[in-house]
Parts: sequence; structure tokens; C-alpha cells
Amino acid sequence: MAFEQAPLPYDFNALEPYGMKGETFEYHYGKHHKAYVDNLNKLVAGTDMESKSLEEVIKASFSDSSKAGIFNNAAQVWNHTFFWNSLKPGGGGAPSGALADKINSAFGSYDKFAEEFSNAAATQFGSGWAWLVEENGALKVTKTPNAENPLVHNQKPLLTLDVWEHAYYIDFRNARPAYIKNYLEKLVNWDFVAANMAA
Repeated sequence: MAFEQAPLPYDFNALEPYGMKGETFEYHYGKHHKAYVDNLNKLVAGTDMESKSLEEVIKASFSDSSKAGIFNNAAQVWNHTFFWNSLKPGGGGAPSGALADKINSAFGSYDKFAEEFSNAAATQFGSGWAWLVEENGALKVTKTPNAENPLVHNQKPLLTLDVWEHAYYIDFRNARPAYIKNYLEKLVNWDFVAANMAA
């Protein structure tokens, strides 16, 4: 059964008032993400990977250099779907309730979390991702290069930010720090984070 591109959880233009143009989604979702899905389906056609879940494909191909192409495309399919769900119109700012308590406990304050997350996103050299993860019951900020994600490190991903240049170039040109700031202030979907934490 072929892997499918999950639908966006909002319209292409839904995030325009919050700093991300519809054009960004036309290219990022409509072309980049779609290409990863199409490439993955070509690469796994006729193999035992074809019948596995996306998460199983990611874990099975990560440490096998002969399957690097499969890993890169599979992980990018997964990462992008997770990223779209990490965003919502009018999101951002500090979370509330139990999630706020957990972040304050882990990082000292929301501001400290935001500082650590921003630093991870800003200092990921080249292409990659910044993450909020849960590992052995504790929250931590991490970053991964290229297509790599927390699934291959036995961490539970809770939130991500795509720092590949194509994620922000239409809206912010080469100003990655402005993109990170906008994400934290206007776009983070804390409901998605809370749901991931409870899962």
C-alpha cells in the first residue's frame, strides 16, 4: 500500500495573518513534502518496506547506509506532517495548565524554554530541525541534522520547527532568527504538544 501525504490541518492561507504566506505552503507542502512522499513510494516499491508503517520504515532504515535514500525520504515525510501539526493560526506564546507546569519544571520558566529552543533552531548548521522531546519522562530541547528525528533516538517528539531554508525563505528570506521568533510568538500549537505528551 502506498504511503500518502497527510492533508494539511488548515487552509494554505490560514497562517498568512501570522507570518506564513499561502505561497510558502504551495511550495513547502505542495512540492517539497509531496516529493518526499512520491520518492519514498518509488524507493520502497516491491520491497518489504512497502508494507511497514512510516515509523517502522524510519527505524529500520536509519542505521543501514544502503537504505539512506529510503530513510531520508521517509523521515522527511514524517517530520513534515509533524511540523504542520505543530502550527496553528493564532498559536504561540506560553502554554497553560499542566503543560506550563511541566515546562516550568523542566526549564525553569517558559522564557528559558523559548531561549533554549530558539538557540537550538538558530545553531542547527545548514538543514535540520529543532525539537521539544520527552526522554525518560523528562522534557528536553534537541536538534537534528537533515532528515534525522527523535524517533531514532528513543525520544518522544512533542513539537518541532523546520529550519531548512525552504521553510522560511519566502516569508523571512535568510533571517532564520525572525522566523524562529514568529513561530514561538504566533504559531506554536500547544494543544498538539499536550496531546503528544498524553499519548
